[in-house]
Amino acid sequence: MTTSEITTGNDRPHTGGTHLIDTFDSPQLAPPAGRYSHIATHRGVAYISGQLPVTPDGARLAGEPFEVQAQQVLSNLDACLATAGTSRERLMSVTVHVTDIGDWPAFDRLYQDWLGANRPARAVAGAHELHYGSAVEAHAIAALV
Repeated sequence: MTTSEITTGNDRPHTGGTHLIDTFDSPQLAPPAGRYSHIATHRGVAYISGQLPVTPDGARLAGEPFEVQAQQVLSNLDACLATAGTSRERLMSVTVHVTDIGDWPAFDRLYQDWLGANRPARAVAGAHELHYGSAVEAHAIAALV
């Protein structure tokens, strides 16, 4: 792949049938803290980077209760989906990492309320440690509208 096949910026994703990969960030979230984009799109699919419990102004919620962290992660996923021009209803897969598998039932309840009747593919993985001392992180794949 040549550099001319990859674009970056905050424009709406390219949803045509070409081979372009578009990468961009959600203006509703704090800028990425590393060498990645919030979202990459290709051939009608949006790939959402791992979302941590970080508020739009950059505050890290690692010291907050698990449910507060989980709700922020889901809100961040919403922001990325909206920026990509898609929605929860178009989710194909969600992967969730938790540092305490005992928190999974609490996440599952919030996740069920967040998704409603939608049932995308899903995986949960226990993680020894997440960035900033967070208790939960999630990334997703969604079809573009």
